[in-house]
Amino acid sequence: MEQQQTQPGLPRLNEPAPDFASNTTHGQKQLKDYKGRWLVLFSHPADFTPVCTTEFMAFAKAHPKFQALDCELLGLSIDSNFAHIAWARNIKEKFGVDIPFPIIEDLSMKVANAYGMIQPGASDTSAVRATFLIDPEGVLRAMVYYPMSNGRSVDEFLRLLTALQTSDKHGVATPENWKPGEQVIVSPPKTAEEAEARVEEGYDCTDWYFCKKDLAA
Repeated sequence: MEQQQTQPGLPRLNEPAPDFASNTTHGQKQLKDYKGRWLVLFSHPADFTPVCTTEFMAFAKAHPKFQALDCELLGLSIDSNFAHIAWARNIKEKFGVDIPFPIIEDLSMKVANAYGMIQPGASDTSAVRATFLIDPEGVLRAMVYYPMSNGRSVDEFLRLLTALQTSDKHGVATPENWKPGEQVIVSPPKTAEEAEARVEEGYDCTDWYFCKKDLAA
């Protein structure tokens, strides 16, 4: 009887991100190297492909904004360091954009498999467009998967990172498409007594379970 090959499970939110120690275009990198800072780890199907090129240029241009949010960027594809270096040099030569962050060499697919970047329905040999936001304690806080045919919105990852940091700092939630300066959501009451009192607590309430507030400057 033929043995079925099992796929590794996906990493899970609010648990430690899978560890790695990998060669990159900036030398050896490990997950622990990023402890104390946020990390956006993102995969792409292959070097020297047009959609991936647009994404890498967008991440490169946004790199100062990520750094201002105490966040590093780290790319990955199942290509060699030589291919990564050649591609980064090509992007600089042809498009005038420097790639300032490392790219993981993952020919063994070890990191890609640990993070669930290999989706058999899309490809058995290429990583899909997966993006992971890892907090300063090494905990996976968000993950987003895109199909191989469509590029990501880098602005959305900046927005999501800012929202996560705001929630951590102030103990609040953020509504759809929230941006800094907009009202945040106050956690709903947990008891009938708290619900009765909520509308008198000075928040901007539509009903007892739906209240917003301004963040102090």
